[in-house]
Amino acid sequence: MNPIEMLGLALGAGFSSGLNLYATVATLGLLQRLGVLHLPQSLQVLSHPWVLGVAIALYLIEFFADKIPYFDTIWDAIHTFIRPPAAALLAFAAAGGAAPEWRWAAALLAGGVALTAHGTKASARAAVNTSPEPFSNWFLSFGEDILAVWLTWMATAHPLATVIIVAALVALSAFLLYHLFRFARRALQRMREA
Repeated sequence: MNPIEMLGLALGAGFSSGLNLYATVATLGLLQRLGVLHLPQSLQVLSHPWVLGVAIALYLIEFFADKIPYFDTIWDAIHTFIRPPAAALLAFAAAGGAAPEWRWAAALLAGGVALTAHGTKASARAAVNTSPEPFSNWFLSFGEDILAVWLTWMATAHPLATVIIVAALVALSAFLLYHLFRFARRALQRMREA
């Protein structure tokens, strides 16, 4: 695996893991199992039937948990401690043939990107939960799932394009987080004044 492929996989899988870890693992495993791609030796375990079964089962649980307002916030709070470390582990394994310093750099980069994606997702969901209708929550959830699967595939098929896309998504996440925190601060001020 060349450095661009390694970077594309680390960033793509990192960002998509921050959105939906189980969809990312299931996508990587299914693409390997179906022969669409050849994962590095250290990630080929993702195509094992047991790993695929657990990833798909957890994805189905998350699929429904993500559609329930306020429960999704609890789910995201718990996954703050799961998604970024798992993304770092995926990147560390993906860089298996590289020197140790590059493996650690890939892990740190993927973990940071996953934390950014996860923080944006969790913050946006918390803001959307204040809306009285459930449809915006469902649309966000479907969009996140589609983006996670698509970005995982992109990371394996078009690594250089993935690096550019993830850089744009991280910039968009920073913009959204800035405005979401301003929104939250104003809402808290209004609550104190009331």
